Amino acid sequence: MAAPMELYCWAAGWGLPSVDPDCLTVLTYARFTEAPLKLHKLSNPWRSPAGRLPALKTREEGVLSKTHEIITHLRKQKYNADYDLSARQGADTLAFMCLLEEKLLPALIHTFWVDAENYVVHTRKWYAEATPFPLNFFLPNRMHKQRLEQLQLLCGDDCLEDEERLEKLYHEARECLTLLSQRLGAQKFFFGDSPASLDAFVFSHLAPLLKAKLPNGKLQQHLKSLENLCNYCTSILSLYFPWDSDAASRALTVDVSLPGDPPATAPRPPAPEGSDSEEDPHKWRNQILSVLVALGAMISYAMLSGIVSIPWTEPSLPGRWPISLEEEEEKE
Repeated sequence: MAAPMELYCWAAGWGLPSVDPDCLTVLTYARFTEAPLKLHKLSNPWRSPAGRLPALKTREEGVLSKTHEIITHLRKQKYNADYDLSARQGADTLAFMCLLEEKLLPALIHTFWVDAENYVVHTRKWYAEATPFPLNFFLPNRMHKQRLEQLQLLCGDDCLEDEERLEKLYHEARECLTLLSQRLGAQKFFFGDSPASLDAFVFSHLAPLLKAKLPNGKLQQHLKSLENLCNYCTSILSLYFPWDSDAASRALTVDVSLPGDPPATAPRPPAPEGSDSEEDPHKWRNQILSVLVALGAMISYAMLSGIVSIPWTEPSLPGRWPISLEEEEEKE
């Protein structure tokens, strides 16, 4: 029997199966198509075979680490959520995906990663608490820098310094949300009663904004005013991720299969806090080694900088009186 595909993605949080929009897109698409995946939810991207998340480990193409590459590979394996779409619906999918990237994504990046209050109180706090020591000291700042570069690439280098451009950025995001609400209408999904790839992309952009507890939520408030979009996100969560909850989100590392449908038996309970998970059997050993390495680094720094010094005296030969300071100077 061929080895199953393995998906590595960010851990659950905020009441979502994953806090990262790219990981959430792949997870949702896999649920829609019932693709059989072995799922690894991680809080350390360096444990991924690609060194980043999401990542799909396949037998045919090795490791794929870009969202569109992963979805394309799933389509090649006959897991295609767009199989029944017409040509016009396919064109609408491309148009709305471009709209999300150009109009909504920049405002989402700014909301979570650039807005000082949201970043410090919510985003950085979650990643610092979820990421293991000592990675949590610098990984959130590294991700913050990457998101800044992404935002500047999308909107220009001076978009953060111009108040008018920043206000325009949020205005266009609100218009995008309103347009999505009008296009969805009273339908269950964007193209009727069956989900498609567009639904995976829209859900992964809207759900984090809806579920996050942001102190500065001006864009979030507009989304919450669009009732059909809120019900849309809630419906997808209840239909395709019924066993993901806030309690499960506290288990930062799990390893479960992703068959598409929930098991007939009761859902697997999350590992209690402080216990070793199946994904990391050497958790305590790694933590002890991390502490020892950090302690050694601090001691070395203290000795090299002169904060701590060890006095050294040369032992005298047996049967010989120690030489006094004055005699030593005369000999020299």
